[in-house]
Amino acid sequence: MKSRLLSIAAGLGLAAAACLPMQALAQAQSQPVKFALCFDLTKVSFFLAVPEAQAARDYAQLLNQKGGIEGHPIEVMVQDHGNEVQRGIECYEKMKRDGAVTFDFLSSPITKALIPRLMKENNVLLSSFGGRSDAIDGDVFKWIFPIGPTYWGQAATKVQYIKNKSGNNLRGKKIAFMYVDFPFGQEPIPMLKTLAAREGFDLQLFPHPLPGNDQASAWTQIRRFNPDWVIAWNFAAMHPVAAREMKRNGIPMDKYITLSLISESDIAAMGADNAKGLKRTINVVGTHDHPLKQEIVKELYDKGKGNGPRETVFTTYYNVGLAVYAPIFEAARLAIRQFGWPITPDKMRRGLESLRNYDANGLMGPVTVTAKDHGGGGKTRIEMWDGAKWQPESDWISAYDDVVWDLAKQGSAEFAKTNP
Repeated sequence: MKSRLLSIAAGLGLAAAACLPMQALAQAQSQPVKFALCFDLTKVSFFLAVPEAQAARDYAQLLNQKGGIEGHPIEVMVQDHGNEVQRGIECYEKMKRDGAVTFDFLSSPITKALIPRLMKENNVLLSSFGGRSDAIDGDVFKWIFPIGPTYWGQAATKVQYIKNKSGNNLRGKKIAFMYVDFPFGQEPIPMLKTLAAREGFDLQLFPHPLPGNDQASAWTQIRRFNPDWVIAWNFAAMHPVAAREMKRNGIPMDKYITLSLISESDIAAMGADNAKGLKRTINVVGTHDHPLKQEIVKELYDKGKGNGPRETVFTTYYNVGLAVYAPIFEAARLAIRQFGWPITPDKMRRGLESLRNYDANGLMGPVTVTAKDHGGGGKTRIEMWDGAKWQPESDWISAYDDVVWDLAKQGSAEFAKTNP
């Protein structure tokens, strides 16, 4: 009897041992991949942060309904920092404790303040459309990923477009740079000054203060300068103010070329017909019939499962959010597939560096991220408002890459000196 009991016990032990790997596998598969979005949801950049967070959550939910990332659910953790550096730091520390594999602050001041800390702690920082433009240099900024066109890249594309429209010759042309006078607006100045020296155009700077509703003096000075083109570094409600001042000063809208931070609500405030001829650089399609958006509407919003107002889905800023997080989720998939679970910051970094010609099925300009190029090639395109919709004016391009990289190497070398 004793022998039989031992045999039964041994058999049960073997069965339990066999179950352990299966239980461990099931437990591992239930563990989420966590992404931290420490955003300004209430102050300066809420106009972009709120729809971008909604897009990230929607896309994560859609993927989770299909099994997540390699069987792991996606958890998008969102917290407000109000564009305050100390609150951004506190959010980083909290999200780090909560197990995030990437961090995104969507704020140039907070991103720049936290870069040294994240670099030392070997954590992945996403800085699309914000932060340091020189962070494309992966040799120095090993853990920072400004995927997509930097502010330098967008400024370069604007100049290239103007050059194309000027018979391939900018010598003697007048370009006004009209910008909000804080780090976001100041970022393109080194690029524009470098290109002015190279191409021989007359560049004049016209800053205006935050919050952007007092632009009268700047536009009066621009009228006196009488530029051929105005490159504007404004966002959101600053555009309707600019349109009003341009009309008052007799400056035609087709001279105005801005960056991607203008949406349907801004056009409505300007008046759709008044905005006709306005141009922008952008790294995502401006239309709303893309298959991914249609699927999100069908699977989430038509079923009452969306993560915000339905109308937000049909805005440019929502498209931008998808364009930011589609490659991030794809990189996490590549990381788990190539390097296994558990996903770590180092595996996530290598996953990001594995992205090749990724465009989310035509949603965005294609990105190829490498260990040396953390920007992914920086492709963008020009779109023009035709009075009813955005029309592409160019292919996906990157311009003056040699200048972009010269400036990046200079900036990264300075960073490396003070952050060994």
